[in-house]
Amino acid sequence: MATLNIIAAHKLPSPASSSFAAQSQKPNFLSLFCTQTFSKPDPSRLLGFSTRRKRNSTVGSVTEDREVVPLKEKHAEDQDSSLLVNGSEEFEAVSSSSAYSEGRGEGDDLDKLTSRAINALIVLGFGTFAVSKLLTIDHDYWHGWTLYEILRYVPEHNWIAYEQALKANPVLAKMMISGVVYTLGDWIAQCYEGKPLLEFDRKRMFRSGLVGFTFHGSLSHYYYQFCEALFPLEDWWVVPAKIAFDQTVWAAIWNSIYFVVLGFLRLESPTKIFDELKATFRPMLTAGWKLWPFAHLVTYGLIPVEQRLLWVDCVELIWVTILSTCLLHMVRLQSINLEVS
Repeated sequence: MATLNIIAAHKLPSPASSSFAAQSQKPNFLSLFCTQTFSKPDPSRLLGFSTRRKRNSTVGSVTEDREVVPLKEKHAEDQDSSLLVNGSEEFEAVSSSSAYSEGRGEGDDLDKLTSRAINALIVLGFGTFAVSKLLTIDHDYWHGWTLYEILRYVPEHNWIAYEQALKANPVLAKMMISGVVYTLGDWIAQCYEGKPLLEFDRKRMFRSGLVGFTFHGSLSHYYYQFCEALFPLEDWWVVPAKIAFDQTVWAAIWNSIYFVVLGFLRLESPTKIFDELKATFRPMLTAGWKLWPFAHLVTYGLIPVEQRLLWVDCVELIWVTILSTCLLHMVRLQSINLEVS
């Protein structure tokens, strides 16, 4: 196309008429003789002819050069030359991607620092509140007391305050205890899984504490009363019977409630919740048999009914750690099985 455009621009003879032009311009003896004899050469015509021949030869050479060099190679050469003149584009792309990764890494570090600072404020705030409430139980009677007397009566008077709260509102008191224990238990579980002390998952810890506050405290209150009514005797076989009932019926009910409520709080579908419960039901039930029968020898053999939940919640600090760790392990196994399948 470039050759055709150049030919049209300079009005060169077309290839179809080139043979005719060559035949018409062949010098014979008669025409040459007549020209040399009867006409003088016109310098302007000779100059124009030479100029036209020179122009034709120049255009022909340009078209030949353009036809020799392919367009792709020329485009590649232009691209290479632009790379050499403007600098390496590949280097610019690598530098831009590295700058993006560095910026993203700095953003992740900032998010971690912010999350760690929030967690530290939460721990410091609740820890300060709890310690101050425990230590200042007798602040109305501190007048004239020494530091030794204050520290001496703190455990006893806190226990008296707990018993008064149980008499005033037993369900709410046990809900508060279970909420605190399940929150601390999940924090311990996250640390046991390998997370740093102040890099815990706040949402997960809040969900566990909410389940403990909402369900475990209130349901346990009514369960222990029901268990006493179910086994009213004081024979030697009553304690083993209570332990067996606790670790079969009640453990199955509570583990199911725990997993289902946690699944809904994580906004999971009912199908996924049921699959998780089906996969973890028997392992968690058998895992409880390694701990709770020994703990319940104290629960049903020594501790009064109203104080049982406090003892159970102290053991729950260990149990929630086992429960959370087993749940995480089962979820990982399910994800691995899905990837393999």
